[in-house]
Amino acid sequence: MNLAHALLYGVIQGLSEFLPVSSSGHLALLPYLMAFKDPGVAFDLCMHVGTAGAVLLYFRAEVGGILSGMLPRADPRQRAFFLNFAAATVVSVLCILLLRPFAGAARSPWLIAFNQAFFGLVLLWADRVQRRRDPRPDGFFHEGPRWRDAAIIGAAQALAIFPGVSRSGITLSAGFFLGLGRVSASAFSFLLSLPIIAAGVLVEIPALSREVHSGGLRGDVLLVGVVSAFVVGLATIHIFLRLIRGIGLGWFSAYRIGLALVLVYFLTR
Repeated sequence: MNLAHALLYGVIQGLSEFLPVSSSGHLALLPYLMAFKDPGVAFDLCMHVGTAGAVLLYFRAEVGGILSGMLPRADPRQRAFFLNFAAATVVSVLCILLLRPFAGAARSPWLIAFNQAFFGLVLLWADRVQRRRDPRPDGFFHEGPRWRDAAIIGAAQALAIFPGVSRSGITLSAGFFLGLGRVSASAFSFLLSLPIIAAGVLVEIPALSREVHSGGLRGDVLLVGVVSAFVVGLATIHIFLRLIRGIGLGWFSAYRIGLALVLVYFLTR
């Protein structure tokens, strides 16, 4: 992998992590489309570090609220949000641990094509359900323990361990089915990625270190990918949150289904 490949990885990660189109699915397909060696899950996770940095910077006030909610004399609303956030995270981790043994074969182009199409249809359904009902208030997760809702969103996030599902897409879908508003569901979805990415990177550090020390992966290549993912991700969060109030997510569903059909075409040639 060279600097140009790393830059492309970072740009695609920055765009697709926050749009409901599956960043891991796109990253897993790049080696097939551009005919170079797949850098593996550890490299993909490092690209997620860049977008996690974008989330930390953009939602720094919300992250501060989560941290302050851990304190003994925390504001009740911040404490409630922290508890809901923690519950969703714990459920995500437990479900990921259960699903992880099956994730090894999940980078197959055929499975990615299926996931893109199927969960694209789920996203379209959720978007239409959300538009037909009055959303819950924006401070829903600040009002008190919402264990069931937090657990459902956390479990949904775990499905994104399979490329093509889309972490933001499946958590948005879960939030919409639960009646959350569009901005509330988006913000909770983006914040929920932080502990999962941090845990994933910690698990993959040994493999990544071996790759760097053996010369299989250059440090400058890794840096270019992470920085480009951060910059593009920051811009994508800002634009998406401004657009989400008015646009239908059917456009993203159509893109996902179209991509799946293109993949099937090339796989059957």
